[in-house]
Amino acid sequence: MYELMVPKKFFVTCGKAINAISELNAFDKALLNARIGDQNLVPVSSILPVGIEKTDPVEIPMGAITHCILSQMRGGEEKTISAGLSYTFNEEGGGYVAEVHGHIKKEDAKDLLDREIEEMARRRDKEVKEIFYVVEELHIPLDHYGACVAAIIFI
Repeated sequence: MYELMVPKKFFVTCGKAINAISELNAFDKALLNARIGDQNLVPVSSILPVGIEKTDPVEIPMGAITHCILSQMRGGEEKTISAGLSYTFNEEGGGYVAEVHGHIKKEDAKDLLDREIEEMARRRDKEVKEIFYVVEELHIPLDHYGACVAAIIFI
């Protein structure tokens, strides 16, 4: 018999960073700023299980295999980048997460997140409750690289 891994709790985090060396170093710094830079992140798809509860961020041990829904965007000088996600719950207590990233401003990211999450629910013939957001935006200065991250971390 299988015992399935179904998370009971999650928290939301985000971060952004600029670096003069590379996009990868900016991404690493953004993960550290989001307090998830020392975990082994395992991206999963965008479903919140029935009964899951949102909690405050918790400290996760270094090297822990950490399942997450991750939105990330990296870019170079003089660009504006955003990464974000939205989440909502349906009437059964499960939920959906939408991710967005690109060379877009925060307001445009939120508009796209609204459309994405409403379409996810509509496709499943579900009504959504309140929609929650986390979006990071960053304008990258000349001669630098940048990264934004937004994540739901399952615990």
